[in-house]
Amino acid sequence: MDALDRVVKPKTKRAKRFLEKREPKLSENIKNAMLIKGGNANSTVTQVLRDVYALKKPYGILYKKKNITRPFEDQTSLEFFSKKSDCSLFMFGSHNKKRPNNLVIGRMYDYHVLDMIELGIEKFVSLKDIKNSKCPEGTKPMLIFAGDDFDVTEDYRRLKSLLIDFFRGPTVSNIRLAGLEYVLHFTALNGKIYFRSYKLLLKKSGCRTPRIELEEMGPSLDLVLRRTHLASDDLYKLSMKMPKALKPKKKKNISHDTFGTTYGRIHMQKQDLSKLQTRKMKGLKKRPAERKAEDEENKSKRIKKN
Repeated sequence: MDALDRVVKPKTKRAKRFLEKREPKLSENIKNAMLIKGGNANSTVTQVLRDVYALKKPYGILYKKKNITRPFEDQTSLEFFSKKSDCSLFMFGSHNKKRPNNLVIGRMYDYHVLDMIELGIEKFVSLKDIKNSKCPEGTKPMLIFAGDDFDVTEDYRRLKSLLIDFFRGPTVSNIRLAGLEYVLHFTALNGKIYFRSYKLLLKKSGCRTPRIELEEMGPSLDLVLRRTHLASDDLYKLSMKMPKALKPKKKKNISHDTFGTTYGRIHMQKQDLSKLQTRKMKGLKKRPAERKAEDEENKSKRIKKN
């Protein structure tokens, strides 16, 4: 039995709190990412991992030592690190003659590799090389995807889902305009993926809505898609399953249209409109002769019934 698979009983309150944090929850914790350097990583790959770690802080762990492993051939070491550091996302960097400047980005499900995609770095500009002001640590980015491939091709569709998972950060209920500080832009064009990072500048526009300008912040990457290891449709569907407790309960007799307007249906008993009290007007008031005729008709109906 693996040392991490055995049942561990906490001996202290601190250990108990630590294990409670790792227990399954209805609303899971923010996904952490581990950035691992391969056994033969060069300076370019190492700097890419450092820059991605700077964007992911404080929801990332950077392994500084080299780890000799090949994710597409043996995934046990990645699964071990995932369980040890409680990370469900990973980025692995390596370099060799066959696949130079190589990045593998992937995610875990139940501490096992769900899917991973291999990307090659063709051009790289570091955060340090672009001399502009940077965003503070822990800022939630805005993600923009441009290109038809992200919606048409299955590999690019999974890559888009993986990048959203990797960079989206914590889930928030409210958004403040001043909190929108930087943008991550991904463009799929002619078999390449262009990754750019911009800082958002709010300028005076003479009205209530500010004028927006984008200033390149870095890092900047030109990537090319290489190998893929995608989960089967059944496993992917299982990983996306929502617990019953979080599913919204269906409310009877309530419907919504395409614009989000709520409509309600009310069930009422049959009403006798003749007894409905309306506003009294002199013009609609009955004359004495009409009243006598109506009373005689009512008397005749009663006599017939008897």
